[in-house]
Amino acid sequence: MSDKPLVGVVMGSKSDYEVLSAAVEILRAIEIPYEAKIVSAHRTPDWLFEYAETAKDRGLRAIIAGAGGAAHLPGMLAAKTLVPVLGVPVPATLLNGMDSLLSIVQMPKGVPVGTLAIGKPGAANAALLAAEMLATTDAALYGRLAAWRKARTDEVLGQSLEQEPRV
Repeated sequence: MSDKPLVGVVMGSKSDYEVLSAAVEILRAIEIPYEAKIVSAHRTPDWLFEYAETAKDRGLRAIIAGAGGAAHLPGMLAAKTLVPVLGVPVPATLLNGMDSLLSIVQMPKGVPVGTLAIGKPGAANAALLAAEMLATTDAALYGRLAAWRKARTDEVLGQSLEQEPRV
């Protein structure tokens, strides 16, 4: 396995890492090379454009982009690359991520962003969705992903209640 990143995990600010860390944990567990970067749509637009425009040539096959508030990061990345962008709304304002969700999901026709749930569950699912996309052409990754999923199933089946419910 190469150490060259296949997935980019980007966020508008360092504080967003609390949410995006859920994606990083999954990528590590499934052994997918990734890079994590701060790329602000509003404070570093030139860096955002460079990141997006060079993503394919650098080997990225998917980008997970987390953003709060106006949440322009995923959409602006998608506008500048054909590498699939998975958007994760970050609950950063008093609206608890609903503003971000609506901003990310309402992309115009022709500039898609795969939008996930608000917060850590969305970040985790973004990593799993990226893994599934990559696994279609990588048998070893498919096996690791299948093993990861089976372990989650086994965890649930291994749980018991202190007292079984009466039927």
